[in-house]
Amino acid sequence: MGILTLVEDRPTPKNVYNWRVYLLAAIASCGSNMIGYTSAFIGTTITLQSFKVELGLDKKSSDERDLISENIVSLFIAGAFFGALFTYPIGHSLGRKWSLVIASAVFTLGAGLQLGTTGDRGLGIMYGGRVLSGLGTGVASNIIPIYLSELAPPAIRGRLVGLYELGWQIGGLVGFWINYGVQRHMTPSHEQWIIPFAIQMVPSGMLFFGALWTKESPRWLFLKGRRQEAMANLCWIRQLDDNDIYITEEVAAIDQALEEQIATVGLGFWKPFQSVATRPMIMWRLFLGCMLFFWQNGSGINAINYYSPTIFSSIGVAEDTIGLTTGMFGVVKAVMTFVWLLFLVDQLGRRKLLLIGAVTGSICMWIIGAYICVVQPEEHPTDHLNGGGIAAIFFFYLWTAVYTPTWNGTPWVINSEFFDPNIRSLAQAATTASNWLFNFLVSRFTEQMFAKMGYGVYFFFAALSFLAFFFAFFLIPETSGIPLEVVDRLFEVKPVWRANEMVKAQMKEEEERFRFEIKDGAFEKNEQEHVEDSNAGSKE
Repeated sequence: MGILTLVEDRPTPKNVYNWRVYLLAAIASCGSNMIGYTSAFIGTTITLQSFKVELGLDKKSSDERDLISENIVSLFIAGAFFGALFTYPIGHSLGRKWSLVIASAVFTLGAGLQLGTTGDRGLGIMYGGRVLSGLGTGVASNIIPIYLSELAPPAIRGRLVGLYELGWQIGGLVGFWINYGVQRHMTPSHEQWIIPFAIQMVPSGMLFFGALWTKESPRWLFLKGRRQEAMANLCWIRQLDDNDIYITEEVAAIDQALEEQIATVGLGFWKPFQSVATRPMIMWRLFLGCMLFFWQNGSGINAINYYSPTIFSSIGVAEDTIGLTTGMFGVVKAVMTFVWLLFLVDQLGRRKLLLIGAVTGSICMWIIGAYICVVQPEEHPTDHLNGGGIAAIFFFYLWTAVYTPTWNGTPWVINSEFFDPNIRSLAQAATTASNWLFNFLVSRFTEQMFAKMGYGVYFFFAALSFLAFFFAFFLIPETSGIPLEVVDRLFEVKPVWRANEMVKAQMKEEEERFRFEIKDGAFEKNEQEHVEDSNAGSKE
């Protein structure tokens, strides 16, 4: 199965897969550009000598510098945690479009405050700006997958939501190489470290102006009773007339979902909270969604993103080549995200990717940890890597190449699909906040873990990846190709590993019955008209 292969839940006009839906997805993914860049550049920028000297860090002890570095990183993530929680009331009241506008505006304000940091002003304004940019990040990381999943036809939903992850990796790639550029080609100065901070405002500005142009999610408009606007937006996005059978079927599915929501949950702000509290199956699904991010962070990816100099130093990479090694890490992630997006997420499926990534990632981490345990490169530094060191770097990049198209983006796709429209906004807020919570724990204690555990950190990540395989195998159903309105059925089928094919078989049977009933109804109507015409003729 290749890039052009689509697994459709029903016959779909080619117009549906048009430039508009991809353009809207690309604009929304500017938000993940800003998240990826901010996550990638910060770890190396705050280790620049020019930054340390201007802020007085060169005069502090190693423990004090580690604490300040962790504060700069973790305050951003703490802001993202609360931003993810705030997204529910914002998205419920103002919609997806204006949530994106607010996220980009708050992030840009935070990035601007960070540019005011100087040696005289100290780190206070830096901390404040990092919290604000974190708040904007939390809102964006929550609302973008929801927006993309609500825009997308089922056959390319994984691909469009995957643009969120692609944007994250492109932003990260730029962040890694910006650091390499200023480190190699600029003399130590205020400008050397402030430029990477200033570039944060480019993707956030693109998101702000792009979001002002975007269309509101038709599903949210239907939810709010703005039916005429919802129909106009849906037809514009699909490039179909409102009387097309595809539009008729899609609107019917949305209406049915809304009727079910009114009957089972209600439309008020607090109704989803009450529904979740009284539905054990939804609580279970929330647990699964949150745990996906636990295992994602347990793989070690964010420790590498935020503290790449520490990671590569532990393997034995010389200080003057760490920038290049980190840049190549960003290249591998970006390339493999393209592979994931175009050839894997919709073709191979979410579940298989998680299983493959867990096993392969665990093996690579065991090997890297074993090398550091035996050779102890930090205690025996050399000016070049030996054969064992090269092998360790190879397995590190192999881990990156496998992890990126598996556990890096796939949990975001699954969580955007796990929940029916009745509670999707609330559930997305909870799962996204859990991601930032686990992210915060990693960012806050990584430096201390390496100081105390050494090579044991890699064994720790390897063990968690191994356990993640069993979690995914026994508990996570395949969601690809399943319309959002019928995702509930996946959790009613046992065993989990057969849920997807069984639900698709049910849908196919229902579709055939529906079309037969339409044809049968039309046949009976024609027969009735024929009888009436015959009777009229005989009377004459």
